[in-house]
Amino acid sequence: MPELPEVETTCNGIATHLINKTVAKVVIRQPKLRWPIPARLKKDLPGNKITSIKRRAKYILIETKAGTLIIHLGMSGSLRVLKADTPFDKHDHFDLVLKNGQCLRLHDPRRFGAVLWTTKPVLEHKLLCKLGPEPLSDQFTAENLFKLSRKRKVSIKQFIMNAHIVVGVGNIYASEALFLAGIHPRKTTGNISFPRFKQLVNSIQKVLTAAIKQGGTTLKDFTQSDGKPGYFQQQLNVYGRAGEPCPVCGKAISHCVLGQRATYYCTQCQK
Repeated sequence: MPELPEVETTCNGIATHLINKTVAKVVIRQPKLRWPIPARLKKDLPGNKITSIKRRAKYILIETKAGTLIIHLGMSGSLRVLKADTPFDKHDHFDLVLKNGQCLRLHDPRRFGAVLWTTKPVLEHKLLCKLGPEPLSDQFTAENLFKLSRKRKVSIKQFIMNAHIVVGVGNIYASEALFLAGIHPRKTTGNISFPRFKQLVNSIQKVLTAAIKQGGTTLKDFTQSDGKPGYFQQQLNVYGRAGEPCPVCGKAISHCVLGQRATYYCTQCQK
C-alpha cells in the first residue's frame, strides 16, 4: 500500500508534468472505486488550468480555480503521465487528459482508491478536516503527542497509526519508527514517558524523511506506459523480516498482528 513517502514522491513526480497545464477532458472508465467518481468532473474540469499539486496525509490534491481534485491511491493505486492515446489496461479507471496531448492515468487493480471533487476550500472537506498534523510539520511535537496519550490504553503502534493523532504513519513506518525509538509496539500508550515520546517523534521524522529522500532519488519516471512506477525499495530494519536477525542485537525479529495489521519488532531492543 502506498504510504506517505510514496504519495509525496508521486506528487513531486507528476507535478512537473501537470502544473500550469490545461485540462482538455476527463475519461471515467470505471466509476466504482471506494466512492463513486463524480460524473460532474466531465463538465467541471475541462478548460481549467492546474495551479498546484499538494499532499495532505495520503491524499493528492490537484488544484484549479474551479475546484480541487482529491485522489487517494488506496491499497494498490498508482499514477503515471502518458500520451493521451496510449492504450489503456483493464485496471486503468480514470484519465485526466491535458490539452498538450498527455494525460494523468489512475491504475488501481483493487479499486480501493478514490477520485473526488470539491469546489469548497479543500481542507474543509469531510475527509480532511479532522485529520491530525503532518508528521514533518512544526505542529507534530512530543508535547502534543504526550498530552493526547494520557490515559489511553491502546497500543502505541495503533496510536501513532491513528490519522486523527498524526497523519501518514502507515504500517511499515510505524514498525520502523518504534524500532528506532526502542519502544515495543504492544506497549500501552498511556504508560509511555515524555522522554520516550520525544525519542519516538524524532524516530518517526527520521524514518519518513529518509524514505522520502530515497523515493525522490529512486522513483524518477512517471511517464512509463506499463503502469508500474516502481515504488522504491526502502532499507527496512524489521518490517517483513520475521525470523531474520535483528540488525542491532542479532536476535530473531518477532511478528504479531495488532489492529489487523502485521507488526514486526525485536524483543531485545524494544521494551
